[in-house]
Amino acid sequence: MDTSLTPEQDGVRRALRDLLESRCGPHELRAALDTPSGHDPALWTALAERLGLPGLALPETYGGVGCSVTELALACEETGRALAPSPLLATTVLAAPLIAALGTPAQREELLPRLASGALTAALAVDGTVFATALALTGGNGGDWAGGGRAGGVQARRTTDGWRLYGQADQVLDGHSAGLLVVAARTGGYTRPRTLLFLVPGDAAGVVRARRTTVDATRPQGRVHLRDVDARLLGEEEADVTGALAETGDRAAAVLACEAVGAAGRALERTVEHVGRREQFGRPIGSFQAVKHQLADVYVEVQAARSAAYYAAWAAAHGERAGGLALAQALRAQRTASAEAIQFHGGLGFTWEHEAHLYFKRAAGDELLLGPVHRLRAHAAGTARLFEASGTREVRV
Repeated sequence: MDTSLTPEQDGVRRALRDLLESRCGPHELRAALDTPSGHDPALWTALAERLGLPGLALPETYGGVGCSVTELALACEETGRALAPSPLLATTVLAAPLIAALGTPAQREELLPRLASGALTAALAVDGTVFATALALTGGNGGDWAGGGRAGGVQARRTTDGWRLYGQADQVLDGHSAGLLVVAARTGGYTRPRTLLFLVPGDAAGVVRARRTTVDATRPQGRVHLRDVDARLLGEEEADVTGALAETGDRAAAVLACEAVGAAGRALERTVEHVGRREQFGRPIGSFQAVKHQLADVYVEVQAARSAAYYAAWAAAHGERAGGLALAQALRAQRTASAEAIQFHGGLGFTWEHEAHLYFKRAAGDELLLGPVHRLRAHAAGTARLFEASGTREVRV
């Protein structure tokens, strides 16, 4: 693994940071959060038209840039640093790879160019309480998590004209505003149950959506009700849906690890700036040894998480899986850095006007959606069979 960035990768990061600093400052961020969609459409247009971000990891055949997931992860480190609210995660990291992996040639030709251009946004309609399980990050994703249509899940029923969906998903990333829903639904009844993915336009008859109030307003979620909705099957009925979700989940975990590292790094930067200015007993509090030691520990944790996230992004582009463990380390670093930011900012860190609470809420929201950390680590250890005894001898301590 070459840890140095290529000129292209460095160029993407610099261009994106410049754009976000000019278009997603504290005032623009708060204004975007108050919109019905929870993000600024003008910023999304700029990300698409100026940088091609929605299609960064999609093939050039479908209008994408043709980069790997590594470049997408590095880009998301910058969006995490700015806490930029956008459809990037739901559309580019989750929905588009599933359409590319499972869609028929006609579906890919129809949808991927629109997703790559940013003209169409999409959301993976899986309830947030089972989101990490569906992506095989905290447990097996055999399909039982899809539910039966009445308890937070969605049920699919075959008809003479196609498929009909009934049920709900309560915590769908961008589910209230996405133009296309990729819905995970349970079919087959009790005898031959399985989970399939379906395509549903956001404005289809029978779809009722509403934005939810969440801990992290920078990552908006919606409640999606499906009332006997006409749907198209994504790909073929024999497709390996759970396998595609697991692969997408590992790639998403690597991207989200980089995003969390970006947020943690920025929270630490703001804290260091503050302790260098705030004075106590006639000197900056950053000059006290206890403060130096505490922030040094945070720095080490953030840098270790960044190394793990970069490796996971590289591994995802080379057919290896390391996303879950990297995500666990990144979420822990994000929680530590954001909590210390509030602590060292004192009373200022608790005020609505300051940004510190936004970084803390991002850390809390990410763990609620993707974790918790101990489950991510336990699943990664179980997948690697870390604690299984070897075939020759068992070591007892």
